[in-house]
Amino acid sequence: MERLFRWTFRVVAGVLLLLGIALATVLWLASRSLPEYDATETVAGLDAPVEIVRNTHNVPHIFGESDADVFFGLGYAHAQDRLWQMTLLRRTAQGRLSELFGRRTLRTDELMRRLRIYRNATASLDAQDAATMEMLRAYSAGVNARIEVINREASGRGAPEFFLFSREIAPWQPADSLALMKLIALQFSGHLREEVRRARAALVLEPERLRDLHPDMPGDGTVILSKLLGDAPSLRHARAEDTFLWPSAPSGLSGASNAFAVAPDRAAAGGALLANDPHVELSAPALWYLARLELETGGVIGATIPGVPVIVVGRSARLGWGLTSSYLDDMDIMIEELNPDDPTKYRTPDGWAEFENERSIIRIKDEAPVTLTLRRTGNGPVLTGGQFNLGQVTPRGHVAALAWTGSSPEDTSMRTGMELMRAQTLDEGLAAAEHFIAPSQNLTLTDGEEIAMQLMGRQPDRDPMHQSEGRIPAPGWIAENRWKGLKPFADNPLWRAPDSGLLGNTNNKITDAPFPDHITHYWGDSQRVQRMERLMNERKVHTRASLIEAQLDTVSNTARTLLPLVGRDLWFTGESASPGTAERRRQDALELLAAWNGEMSEHLPEPLIYAAWMRALNQRLIQDDLGPLAEEEYPRMEPLFIERVYRNIDGAGAWCDIIHSSAVESCSDIARLALDDALQYLEDTFGAGVTTWRWGDAHEAMQDHSVLGNQPGLSFLVNIRQSTSGGDHTLNRGRTDGLGPNPFANLHAASYRGVYDFSDPESSVFIISTGQSGHPLSRHYDDLGELWRRGEYIPMTLDPALARAGAVGVTVLLPED
Repeated sequence: MERLFRWTFRVVAGVLLLLGIALATVLWLASRSLPEYDATETVAGLDAPVEIVRNTHNVPHIFGESDADVFFGLGYAHAQDRLWQMTLLRRTAQGRLSELFGRRTLRTDELMRRLRIYRNATASLDAQDAATMEMLRAYSAGVNARIEVINREASGRGAPEFFLFSREIAPWQPADSLALMKLIALQFSGHLREEVRRARAALVLEPERLRDLHPDMPGDGTVILSKLLGDAPSLRHARAEDTFLWPSAPSGLSGASNAFAVAPDRAAAGGALLANDPHVELSAPALWYLARLELETGGVIGATIPGVPVIVVGRSARLGWGLTSSYLDDMDIMIEELNPDDPTKYRTPDGWAEFENERSIIRIKDEAPVTLTLRRTGNGPVLTGGQFNLGQVTPRGHVAALAWTGSSPEDTSMRTGMELMRAQTLDEGLAAAEHFIAPSQNLTLTDGEEIAMQLMGRQPDRDPMHQSEGRIPAPGWIAENRWKGLKPFADNPLWRAPDSGLLGNTNNKITDAPFPDHITHYWGDSQRVQRMERLMNERKVHTRASLIEAQLDTVSNTARTLLPLVGRDLWFTGESASPGTAERRRQDALELLAAWNGEMSEHLPEPLIYAAWMRALNQRLIQDDLGPLAEEEYPRMEPLFIERVYRNIDGAGAWCDIIHSSAVESCSDIARLALDDALQYLEDTFGAGVTTWRWGDAHEAMQDHSVLGNQPGLSFLVNIRQSTSGGDHTLNRGRTDGLGPNPFANLHAASYRGVYDFSDPESSVFIISTGQSGHPLSRHYDDLGELWRRGEYIPMTLDPALARAGAVGVTVLLPED
């Protein structure tokens, strides 16, 4: 027995020792890729020395003798901290993910190849002006210099992920940065999905009920899919797809943002104010990377995107700029009719035409390569029926092609970013917007004395007789449905020096113009704008603090509107029920909600009860009408739909009656049943006791590593989870998807916030949602995340002396002799 014990002890100790050695080896190898910020390196491609001065938050301040050298330094800094993120984005744009991840990413690669993302980026090189090309080349040289240093000094392959996947890193090219811009344009546009969603609903709903689910804007017309396309397929349950590294956001989770601008006469200190918080999908690391560049025209500081050599949002000494998604309708799905006698041809207004065909080979890890035939029509690339559920709305004998401004092979959007950084006046900043193609954005500007907002991005030139007005897929062989080109930039709306002294945008409707000058039928917000108007107009003057307060505001006007409407027959009715009963639980919940002010605070139970009630109510209302489509395409509550139903606008109260029951249910019946559903769900999930529930327990910010985030043993190291306030319809937005085991998780939020005060520019502040580093072992991987969660900021300075005085590391890059 003693002998057995002794050998068992030795075996266990040996195994533990080997595991310890293995873990230590892994950590040592991973730590090798942590960059040394206090270093001097001799690199190729520089004309003169460059300094990368990092402050305590790891924000690089880059100094050089020329703009080209500064952009070289930015490329080097990006590659120091985010090399894996950059190469993963590049592989996504190139359609080469399957070389690393196998068949799981074949759908993504196929989509990128069909959209010609990288090919069009390469073609766009010829459209760049000399200054932009110089910037792109210098930036690429900086990235490649860092890769060379990694290889020369055996610096852990540059990032720990390269130990798990291919170590090969191709040199960075100018086309790579342009391709990333196109990839972001795809991620920020939700119109393709919206067209499919509306078309699928049109197959099963009468026109008046479709208007409830997709409320019309003034001047809109409703066109039913079946009248346009004839033999449409029957609605059926779509096959669930793996969303791993899928580049297009689900419906409702594409780009969003807030921007507030205050003219000097409405600012307490007499200088213009600008606040901006772009909303994107949360991830670890964040999309954004903070940087400061000292250009020949002066310093500029703000948020960059690794792989892209511009300050996307930020300020210089003379100009501040912010971006919000405009929701301009830059996509149309065109249904192309195949020639029944020769499917290699499709119908056009002038007869049958040949598809433009191209072969493309996708290499797949550990498998034989797949060869695709990529087809293109005069309207755009042909997509497959399995992408975006297009097969559900494409009639037999037809295929779907995508017209999209982002497909342009003459995309000059990068030039806009370069010229904004160099702009010295408001006029120069506005002029820079003319070069922007996609994704369309509202550009908010101030030069400290004046404020302006300019829609930028090219608008499709649609015929006034377009059959669907871009709402749902339309026949591509009808001339009136085809784009006539792109509208001139002069047609884009501009607001400058408003009499009120205030400008703002929450992705809300910005024009009442009728089709085809409408911008879009699908606006990104109808709710946050109400809160913005109240906060901005209730003060005679504003300060930096008041704009920060607006960015962090978590009051839901939607909850304040819907709760009295939905629960009007439930409040304080009946006798007090016995403790422990479902009736008492409902009464307790209603009592809490009756006293609630709509604050979506992470510490309160009321936001969770409200969110669960509205989610259950939405499903109760639409499930019997839409079937599987209800959860697939409408998992979240749409406030305008609920309001139409409970105000019975145009007979919308009909949604409350359950089709398959003999009784006639009232909207109060459905509200009560939905509340019981919600409370039972919350009790099953969070335990008994209404007052013990907390919104933050359900509304965690899910900042996950895109590749390693779901790997056992690694997720705890690479994922960043934080309890957060806010919700779908608050200015401090925390968008949910309504799906899966965590339907209220915060997936899409303001991962960058900046507030610029031109009365005292050095008091301007900014923050991102994670940290500067993409390395999980770095202290800068998540050091800004807790500040972001608490609504705190860090200062942003353009004073070189201050940057150097607070430096915690200086990288000096020297040119080769």
